[in-house]
Amino acid sequence: MHKTIIEPFRIKVVEQIKMSTEEERKTYLEKASYNPFLLPSEEVIIDLLTDSGTSAMSANQWSGIMKGDESYAGASSWFRMESAVKDLTGYPYVLPTHQGRAAEHLLYGRIGGPGKVFIANTHFDTTRANIEYSGATAIDIPVEASRHPDWETHFKGNMDTDKLKALIAEHGAENIAAVILTVTNNSGGGQPVSMENAREVSKICSEHGILFILDACRIAENSWYIKHWEKGYELTSYREIAQEMFSLADGCVMSAKKDALVNMGGFLALKDLDLAIQCRTVLIITEGFATYGGLSGRDMEAIATGLEEVFDPDYLNYRIHSTAYLGKKLIEMGIPVIHPVGGHAVYIDAKAFYPHIPVEQYPGQALACELYLKGGIRCCEIGSVMFGKYDENGKLIPAAMELVRLAIPRRVYTQSHIDYVVETFEMLLKGREQVRGFRITYEPPFLRHFTAKFERV
Repeated sequence: MHKTIIEPFRIKVVEQIKMSTEEERKTYLEKASYNPFLLPSEEVIIDLLTDSGTSAMSANQWSGIMKGDESYAGASSWFRMESAVKDLTGYPYVLPTHQGRAAEHLLYGRIGGPGKVFIANTHFDTTRANIEYSGATAIDIPVEASRHPDWETHFKGNMDTDKLKALIAEHGAENIAAVILTVTNNSGGGQPVSMENAREVSKICSEHGILFILDACRIAENSWYIKHWEKGYELTSYREIAQEMFSLADGCVMSAKKDALVNMGGFLALKDLDLAIQCRTVLIITEGFATYGGLSGRDMEAIATGLEEVFDPDYLNYRIHSTAYLGKKLIEMGIPVIHPVGGHAVYIDAKAFYPHIPVEQYPGQALACELYLKGGIRCCEIGSVMFGKYDENGKLIPAAMELVRLAIPRRVYTQSHIDYVVETFEMLLKGREQVRGFRITYEPPFLRHFTAKFERV
């Protein structure tokens, strides 16, 4: 058996990368107020900011785009997408949206509000923002292992079910708007969730009459881990594993920009007709008619094909192992990485990498900026910039961890690109004690990491 995991595809179209010097990047970063989100993409060499909407689509997806039916109502492309989603999830009511956060807004805006509580293994940024914007409270209860980056433990994305029971008793089942299981757990280091944990969460929610929702944008990657790590699933296909997990929940939100391998799209799928009707009314007001939502016919064709391709064993084997390749190289170098490496990204413990930078000076932002300066690599801070809050005196309440996420776009970069990233970390190891932190000079009230501005301390 070969040791090298090759890309199970051939490259047919290429996009030129503009190479830049460190001196040029210093100017670019200053102009962007030290926020990688504000950099123009042409000033980036390797873009690991997100795996959302950055996939390279297949020849079959592009050919499907040419067949897209752009009818306002009842387009054939809608029926193809609806059929693909129903077959995968088993949910009878499907609402197309332009991306996952729109699906979150439809659902959580309807069931949230002041006094309501949402519980998750870990809410991601847009999920939390949609919940808190409604006036509700979002509570994270990941398992203890998730708080220890160096623990080599399987399924660190799981929810702590003992804490779930305690929170239900504390707040009352009638005040729990929904329990959300994010698979894989993005904010928790891209760690997978076991079927056993999903089954236990489902049982608790059913006993208390609480809505149970899957955030399923990376469910194919999560299925790979269940097949290879969880006893009893060795002979089960990845698609069948995903279908079993969907069967445990009352519905799902999905950003198709991840595991449907497309650049735009998403959906909300539900079992309950009344709730679906409530959400559909708002869908028509805010997104578009019920048979296209915020999508064109060609988007829906690409999603339907992507939901089929993503469960291909060769693709998933390449996807998981190619991400692990980067993690393994960094671990060998002594870079503090969350163990085990997740399916879609490698997460660096910035607090451990820069122990001299206090959390109030955002070590994750410092690392993100250094990666750009030294290598033109754009990545995302997932720490106190993204999730930090302030107390009544304006003092920072830091996030649980100070992470930097290197999210790998699907079917975009080759091994030489990843080796370039590794070499950049080798450069960062030299003189890292001299790197300084940042202070925020501007921030909006919600989702500040997207548009905040910084200056060096």
